[in-house]
Amino acid sequence: MSNPDLEIKNHLLAALPRQDYEELLPRLKHVVMNHGDVLFDMGEDISDAYFPSDSVISLVYTTRDGTAVEVGLVGMEGMVGLPIILGAQVSPYRAIVQVPDSAVRIKASDLKEAFKKTGPFQDLLHRYTHGMMLQISRTAVWHRIHTIEERLARWLLMVRDRMPSDEFRLTHEFIADMLGVRRAGVTLAAGALQRSGLIR
Repeated sequence: MSNPDLEIKNHLLAALPRQDYEELLPRLKHVVMNHGDVLFDMGEDISDAYFPSDSVISLVYTTRDGTAVEVGLVGMEGMVGLPIILGAQVSPYRAIVQVPDSAVRIKASDLKEAFKKTGPFQDLLHRYTHGMMLQISRTAVWHRIHTIEERLARWLLMVRDRMPSDEFRLTHEFIADMLGVRRAGVTLAAGALQRSGLIR
């Protein structure tokens, strides 16, 4: 790999004991991703998993009528491709790059093998899976009971938690897709947050 230090930015990889990490290292590949890249789509086989470094990935579910809504968000704290370790081959959502930057990629077959082999790696991914289940559950509740302004504020904070900077560029249209609302609703909500001095 061209720069091994980049991999350590991912919290799951950084939490591994050194020996386990070094055993995993030959299977990892550093990749750079662009905004809007689709890592895998709904109904597709998942061929690779990703450990984001500075990138942020949205997990988006699309209904039959074409309505899309983000159900999960993954940054440097986690991994994209959890169905692989749960015994599923087909993705239940689209994984799309929201904030472009780097990540570490591993083939699905290598991930399965490493997951079965090492206790610490298995334990980390089990706990992370539990955390993702909580995030998805809370997102569903949040969409049901909160206003667009509140949902936008929470979403921006979640993105910021996964970023190395207070500044990130996203369009109102993209945010509307993630929240499952109309673009005009995001514009009004963002205006209210800006007037309150919370964003600019």
